[in-house]
Amino acid sequence: MSTTAAAPPDAAPLSPAAAPPAHPPAFAPLKGRELVLGTLALSLATFMNVLDTSIANVSIPAISGDMGVSPAQGTWVITSFAVANAISVPLTGWLTQRFGQVRLFTMSVLLFVVASWLCGLAPNIELLIAFRVLQGLVAGPMIPLSQTLLLASYPPAKAGMAMAMWGMTVLVAPVAGPLLGGWITDNISWPWIFYINVPVGIFAAALTWSIYHKRDPGPRRVPLDVIGLVLLVLFVGAMQIMIDKGKELDWFQSGEIITLAVVSTVSFLFFLAWELTDKHPIVDLRLFARRNFLMGTMSLSIAYGLFFGNVVLLPLWLQQYMGYTATWAGLATAPVGLLAIVLSPWVGKNVSRIDPRKLATVAFVGFGAVLWMRSHFNTQADFTTILIPTLLQGAAMAFFFIPLQAIVFSGLRPDQMPSAAGLSNFVRITAGAVGTSLFTTLWESRAALHHAQLSEAINDGSAAAVGTIAQFMASGMSREQALFTINRSLDQQAYTLAVTDLFYLSAALFFALVGVIWLSRPTRGAAGGGGGAH
Repeated sequence: MSTTAAAPPDAAPLSPAAAPPAHPPAFAPLKGRELVLGTLALSLATFMNVLDTSIANVSIPAISGDMGVSPAQGTWVITSFAVANAISVPLTGWLTQRFGQVRLFTMSVLLFVVASWLCGLAPNIELLIAFRVLQGLVAGPMIPLSQTLLLASYPPAKAGMAMAMWGMTVLVAPVAGPLLGGWITDNISWPWIFYINVPVGIFAAALTWSIYHKRDPGPRRVPLDVIGLVLLVLFVGAMQIMIDKGKELDWFQSGEIITLAVVSTVSFLFFLAWELTDKHPIVDLRLFARRNFLMGTMSLSIAYGLFFGNVVLLPLWLQQYMGYTATWAGLATAPVGLLAIVLSPWVGKNVSRIDPRKLATVAFVGFGAVLWMRSHFNTQADFTTILIPTLLQGAAMAFFFIPLQAIVFSGLRPDQMPSAAGLSNFVRITAGAVGTSLFTTLWESRAALHHAQLSEAINDGSAAAVGTIAQFMASGMSREQALFTINRSLDQQAYTLAVTDLFYLSAALFFALVGVIWLSRPTRGAAGGGGGAH
């Protein structure tokens, strides 16, 4: 998978890049200044990419308000990037062989810069979503290829250290994203959350090319599963649009939603049939016949969907119904990576010694406990109450990706690793996008239910309601203003009850995942990686 003979076998699952030619040229590890600068360039590109998955979260209310759409529609800015990214990840292997990994990586970074610049210039939500799709598509190869090139830069004995350094970058970015996004949104303007990628990306691309361009085995012609790709785009795209627009169009009362459901289902069935019979499938679905791959990928993807859905929901609730600015919402959500940064090196060092199922159990129980704490939030929750579960969640994150990837990749042959990495990453990223859409839809649905129940108490027969209205009118409000104020208070209560419902549901599902992961077979010494942290 790497361009160097020195890359260790257990590095393979870290990248969905396809297997190299039969006799790739061997390159010696980098040394001295080149090694430092190469690591810096790859880390910067990775940081920029991962940062963009979280920096927009706290800016959604500002973007939505600026463009005259609802916050639920604004979350398309997040899900469009994730879906496009999920579609492009399985293509990394073919693109790597077709263009060469250094050329592809440099091209991806530069196109990411162009897409970021276009996102900042977008005059309306439709164009912003289109440019985010472009950004997600070109971002696909960056994460896996940064790992491949980094492993090729270090001698085998230092491969673990290289991945630990790479992992730190991936974990720091989600911490910096909400903070940076919140500060930029409050103090400059939201387009700058995209513009900041321009100088960073140009510098990273130039530095990468100057160091690595002579270490590229070059392109070769390989067949592309065009039909599989078209079916993949149809099934994932139609499913995502259906989930995003379902509530707005009253679900299956709408002909458009029914059409999308049919297109998604039919294309998925054809996709399954085609990929299981094609000689060069874009994803190797036969891997799901392996118990550890199936259970590991299923657990990882469901957990990631739950995790990412909650990551998007929390800042939305804080800004819309708890009076937080984007900066303070960022401060409340950013510390999620602090304990992860501290504990991840220990997990990486011990994943080959301790049963990964035990380590994954720690992650699921940790996530469940954190979300159970959040399920007790109310409208009086102060900053400290909200911050404590966020800090503790970092510990669960440290035990999450590495052990689960060890289970996913255990027992696979080296030639199966690239396909396994591409498929597991595709399922995980798709689950994250679906989780975001489902959570925002369920949040609004539960809030409407709670609002209706709370409103029943506001009538002329309620002494408390009549007294409250009289107090507001005595302070100078009209009856309409008093009712509007009460309705705003009901909205806050309803959306808070709805968000705690989802926290409680997420906690229960995380605890249930403990049983799923123990259906996998025991494994020792399996390769783990940080690739899933993206």
